[in-house]
Amino acid sequence: MSMKIAQIAPFEESVPPKKYGGTELVVYNLTQELVKKGHQVYLIATGDSKTKAKILPVFKIALRKHLKMSDLKIRDAFKIIGIGRVLNYLKNLDVDIIHNHLGWRLLPFSHLIKKPVVTTLHGPLDVEYQRIIYENFKDANYVSISNNQRKPLPNLNYLATVYNGIDIKKFPFSEKKGNYLAFLGRMSPEKGPDLAIRAALKTGLKLKMAAKIDVVDKKFFEREIAPFIDNKQIEFLGEVGHIGKVKLLKNALALIAPIQWQEPFGLFFIEAMATGTPVITFKRGSAPEIVKDKKTGFVVKPWLNKKPNLKGLIKAIYKIKEIRRDDCRKWVEKNFTSEKMADNYEKVYYGLLKKERESG
Repeated sequence: MSMKIAQIAPFEESVPPKKYGGTELVVYNLTQELVKKGHQVYLIATGDSKTKAKILPVFKIALRKHLKMSDLKIRDAFKIIGIGRVLNYLKNLDVDIIHNHLGWRLLPFSHLIKKPVVTTLHGPLDVEYQRIIYENFKDANYVSISNNQRKPLPNLNYLATVYNGIDIKKFPFSEKKGNYLAFLGRMSPEKGPDLAIRAALKTGLKLKMAAKIDVVDKKFFEREIAPFIDNKQIEFLGEVGHIGKVKLLKNALALIAPIQWQEPFGLFFIEAMATGTPVITFKRGSAPEIVKDKKTGFVVKPWLNKKPNLKGLIKAIYKIKEIRRDDCRKWVEKNFTSEKMADNYEKVYYGLLKKERESG
C-alpha cells in the first residue's frame, strides 16, 4: 500500500547537502528510496534542495548560505520563522504520515498537527535544554538511530531503532590499502581532531583532514589544530563535497575517529567502511554498534589513566593491516544501505498507521 508522506528536513543545509550535513543526507537518501518504492512524498525543506519528491520550500536557500547566519541568535530567529512556515504547510497538506527530522523544535506545536507524526532523533539526548522538551513530550512517537542513543532518555516512546543508510553505489570499493590516515567530520572537540593529529605524529603517518568549521568551533581550531597543519604530514583539505569525500576515504589506510562524546550514529563510519577503509575509533556512543571490532576496524577503550587512550589508538593503527577491506564493504552492504533504512522506516509508518486506526 502506497502512502502520502511528508518529510520535514532541517533548514541549515539543502537536501542533499552540498558538503557537510549528515541529517540532510539521511533525509535525501530516505526520500529518494521512498519515491522509488512508489510513495507520494512531500519534502518540506529549503528551496535549493533537489530530490524526486515534491519540494515545499521553507526558505529560498539553506540558512548557512546567508551571510548573517554567523550570529547564532539570528540563526535561531530564522529557525522559529521556519517552524511557523512548516506548520502552515502541514495545516493544508493531505498526507497519511509526517516524518519530523527537525527534532525537539517541532514538538511543542504537535497539538496543532492532526496527522500522525514520527520524530527521528538525529542528535544526542544529553543536552539539558533539549531534554526538557523531550521529557515534556515523552509520549510522542520516536525513532532512535542507535540503541546507545536512548540511554539518557530511556522512557521516551520509541517505536524502533533505524540505522542510517547510504547509497552504496556512490561509494566505490577499493581493495588497495592507502598510506595515510583520514579524518572526516566537524572540526570540534567532540570529534577528536586534536587526538587524530597526535596519533599521526606519534606513528609518523600522514593525516589528511576534511572538516567543517562551525562558528562555535573557530577558537578551538585556531588554538588546537591550526598550529599543526603543515600540509606535509598534517594536511587540511577544508570542507569537501561528495567526490572529495570518496577520494579521501577510499585511498586511506584507515579512518581515524577519536570521538570524545556519545556519538549518536556517525555517518562517516559507514561511508569509510563502504569504500573498504577500516575505522579506528573509541568505544563511545554508537561506535560498537556501527563498527565491528577487529573485523571492520578497532573500537578502542576510550580512557587510560583518566586520559584519552592515545596508546590504544596507536596500537590499533599498527594493527590496521590485519583488517580485510572486503569485510568492511560487506558489513555496510548487509546493515547500512539506504534501501534497508527505507524498508525499516516503512515498517514504522505502517505500524503507526495501524495503531492510529485501532485507537480510532
